[in-house]
Amino acid sequence: SKFSVDCEIELLGIKLYGRDGVKKWMKWQFKHIAKIEFIPITRMVSGNIFFEEYIAKANLHGGEEILSNQAVVLEFKKKMIKSLRLYFDRLDFADAVAKDIISRTIVKELVKKSVEDLK
Repeated sequence: SKFSVDCEIELLGIKLYGRDGVKKWMKWQFKHIAKIEFIPITRMVSGNIFFEEYIAKANLHGGEEILSNQAVVLEFKKKMIKSLRLYFDRLDFADAVAKDIISRTIVKELVKKSVEDLK
């Protein structure tokens, strides 16, 4: 009810539109996450834009706990959310959902490769 009828949500390179998009996003999120807590790091407001950096502490339905650094940018119009852009690293969740040895090895190598030239 806090989202405008013509709102837009963007996450993981996907755009969802309208309240049907909000429902789709919520259904997807809680299909995987049983409980979530947000630990704020930084909040900024400028005009109708709200930015927050936070740690999402999530418990998956299988009992695994994940800590994920995330950021969200909200744009408001007439006291309703017009736009929500959510940023996080999907690799934060990959290790928790990779169950077999092959998947776990692949995830470990992807994480290692992703920062290889920074070290």
